[in-house]
Amino acid sequence: MKVCIIGNGGREHALAWKLHHSPSVTDVYVVPGNAGMTSIATVVNLDWKNRDTLLAWLLDYKIDLVVIGSELPLVEGLSDAIRAVGIPVFGPSQGASRIEGSKSFAKEMMHRYEIPTAKYEVCQDVETGKRIIHQWGVPIVLKRDGLCGGKGVTICETFTDAERVLKEILSSSEESVVIEEYMRGQELSLLSFVDGTHVLPMIGARDHKRLLDHDEGPNTGGMGAYAPVPELNETLEQDVVDTIVKPIVKAMAEAGHPYVGCLYTGLMLTEEGPKVVEFNARFGDPEAQVVLPLLESDLGEIMYATATGQLEGMSLEWSKQYASCVILASEGYPQQNLTGQRITGDIHTMDTVSMVFHSGTTYETDHYITQGGRVLGVVGVGDTLEQSLEHAYERVSMIDFEGRQYRKDIGESSIGFCIHTQYRKNSIDKEFNK
Repeated sequence: MKVCIIGNGGREHALAWKLHHSPSVTDVYVVPGNAGMTSIATVVNLDWKNRDTLLAWLLDYKIDLVVIGSELPLVEGLSDAIRAVGIPVFGPSQGASRIEGSKSFAKEMMHRYEIPTAKYEVCQDVETGKRIIHQWGVPIVLKRDGLCGGKGVTICETFTDAERVLKEILSSSEESVVIEEYMRGQELSLLSFVDGTHVLPMIGARDHKRLLDHDEGPNTGGMGAYAPVPELNETLEQDVVDTIVKPIVKAMAEAGHPYVGCLYTGLMLTEEGPKVVEFNARFGDPEAQVVLPLLESDLGEIMYATATGQLEGMSLEWSKQYASCVILASEGYPQQNLTGQRITGDIHTMDTVSMVFHSGTTYETDHYITQGGRVLGVVGVGDTLEQSLEHAYERVSMIDFEGRQYRKDIGESSIGFCIHTQYRKNSIDKEFNK
């Protein structure tokens, strides 16, 4: 099977790497791709926005499956155009992509189908927003309604900050803001394969959105992640699937927009139970970089079944290991994207304990340089969460570029939980084997 991936970031690099190792896949192409993918895929210098050229190329090369990695092509309806010429697509339609493209739409669907989420209001003017903020109190969450690359959410601790952010969002007459109550608890992400009807959940992952250690600093597209999340046991996962994932899939189908692709469910584990933070219409980034290395099933086979409505009866096999990802970002990120810094160290080796996924890099003559933003995703794999983190950070220590930024506390929130859980398991095993 020939597979073409649309995208050029770390998520797409991880997808290309995994599909390269899929028994069902013979050829992997990436449009437009990046320089780090050339050893595992054919990088095609095409602009996906030029639909006629792209469609002609897909047909000429007899592509069997298209995987759309990022949200913008989905929201702009690229999947619909490709399906119209008879090629299966892993990625939701433009209508179904509204689950990510419009936070107000997503909230309305959750409210209508009684899917647990934070209390919310949508407003288009500052005075109404200020009234809601002062009525609900702080901390409070303000979200831009449209796509923001994972950086459109602000948690406001004071009324002054909330009013400032509100004015910034509503500075354009075309903007609207979703105001949400602040939820307390642990966040996690559950990705699921969805073929329009059937749901096949993956293992849980936890992203680290804030730029700095201890969840300080501005929101980013994600500064690191790990999987699986020990708090997400089988019972809790089934509860999430039954009360959240399946109902939203049903809702989209009944709205005339059957969901096909990867459904990202961002969750908050509150005292009242799991609640939705947000839905995304694709693999998370960097969640993909820690979930995919642990998948033992044939990704190509699963994706094709998803795209063609054949998930029923299928299952997923997972490694018993952990994976952790540390993002190396450029100086100035997320406010600025400083570029042109030479990258030194081993950013090529992909083995069983560590790997590097490229996001913001380009190749010049004999070396790689930074293109700004999130530059590299460094992944470690190990038998424990701690070991995976050791492997990731050991690899990080071997890579350098001027002004690099990275968090040094990825996974810390769960290490104690993992140790406690393993201690209990060992104790139970000892009792059982007496």
